[in-house]
Amino acid sequence: MKDTAGGATPVIAARGVGLTFQTADGPVTALTGVDLTIHRGEFVSFIGPSGCGKTTFLRAVAALEEPTEGTLTVNGMAPDMARRARAYGYVFQAAGLYPWRTIARNIRLPLEIMGFPAAEQEARTERVLKLVELEGFGNKFPWQLSGGMQQRASIARALAFDADILLMDEPFGALDEIVRDRLNEELLNLWASTGKTTLFVTHSIPEAVYLSTRIVVMSPRPGRVTDVIDSPLPRERPLHIRDSREFIEIAARVRDGLRAGHGDEV
Repeated sequence: MKDTAGGATPVIAARGVGLTFQTADGPVTALTGVDLTIHRGEFVSFIGPSGCGKTTFLRAVAALEEPTEGTLTVNGMAPDMARRARAYGYVFQAAGLYPWRTIARNIRLPLEIMGFPAAEQEARTERVLKLVELEGFGNKFPWQLSGGMQQRASIARALAFDADILLMDEPFGALDEIVRDRLNEELLNLWASTGKTTLFVTHSIPEAVYLSTRIVVMSPRPGRVTDVIDSPLPRERPLHIRDSREFIEIAARVRDGLRAGHGDEV
């Protein structure tokens, strides 16, 4: 299925993207025929069953995997060039914080690697700690923070060098529903304040609908795009919007797309 988003030069452009892994048991096709365009400032969620290629596509955007078919560009360049240009920050499923470094020093780590001056490292760290509501926790160690706070620190680290693109691979999947709801609200506020183009992988239909300007529904492996849903919801979204007719209708369309994808597999 082809994506039809209009607008200026795309941030992400995938044309016929396929990716096949060579394994000891033979080739495994993770993605096939993915056509997708993502424009600046969008919040795009990817949803589908386990093994459908959601994370594989995100990793291809980040130049952690290389497509074996088609073309993929990030900011008009090859993903590897975009990585070298520091085009994106990546938030993984686990926070991945070093336990021997304080929260501030974890956030500063990519800045240290990139060679930012010490004063700028400190200023950027203070700024992103404020953005994710962790002011006053910079000198704590990861084990002294809750799981939700650790994930906020991970997001802060990805934001520290001010990349235009934020790649998020199920960052809230391991958290309980109450914490997840709170972080969903915080992430929407963060997106509104920074304008980052955000790609977000999730297994949760309510999460995808609540967060996104568009939702990409994917089939079981080999992963294909079966539907791209434009959200009519306003940019400001209190949690109770999930009880609205519009929200329920979008969720139903996502669910139908997931069922149709399974039907195609049979």
